[in-house]
Amino acid sequence: MIADRWGVTDAEVARRYPCDDVVADPAGEFWRGVTVDADPQRVWPWVTQIRVAPYSYDWLDNLGRRSPRHRLDLPAPAVGENFTCAGGRRLGVILSVEPERQLTGRIAGAVMSYVLEPDAGGTRLVLKISVPASRFSGPLLPLLSLGDLVMARRQLLNFKRLSEGCT
Repeated sequence: MIADRWGVTDAEVARRYPCDDVVADPAGEFWRGVTVDADPQRVWPWVTQIRVAPYSYDWLDNLGRRSPRHRLDLPAPAVGENFTCAGGRRLGVILSVEPERQLTGRIAGAVMSYVLEPDAGGTRLVLKISVPASRFSGPLLPLLSLGDLVMARRQLLNFKRLSEGCT
C-alpha cells in the first residue's frame, strides 16, 4: 500500500507489536520509525506526553495550540486512561503500557503501538498502526495511510528533537 512505511527496516516491519494482539485481521497496517540520539529513559517521557498533546502539526490537529516543549510532571500512563489529546479534547484509550518499552492505545478504532528499542547508544522509536477491517476499509485506507504518514512523521521527528534536547 502507498505510504505504509517510513523510516523502518524490513525486520521492524516483520516483528510482532502489541497492537497485533488487539487487531487480529487488519485491513491496513502502517509503520513509522526514527532513530533518536538519546536513551529510552529520555525518549519515554516525551512519548507519554501524547496524553496531553499530539506533537505533530499543532496548527492542524491541535487547533493552533502548541504542544508543550518542556517535560511535564505527568503520572505514569495507565491502562484505561485517555490515550491522547487534540484540540483540547481527550481521545482514545490506553490499552497496554510497559514503561520505557511500549505504549499502545486505540483512537477511532485504529490501534497503535509506540515501541522503544535501545539502539547503539540511542533509541529506535517505532510506531505501528493497525486498522481493523471494520474501519476505514476500501478506497479510504490509502488516504488514511498517506494522511497518517504526514502527521506521524512530524510527531516522531518532534519526539526526536525534544528527546535530544533540541527545540
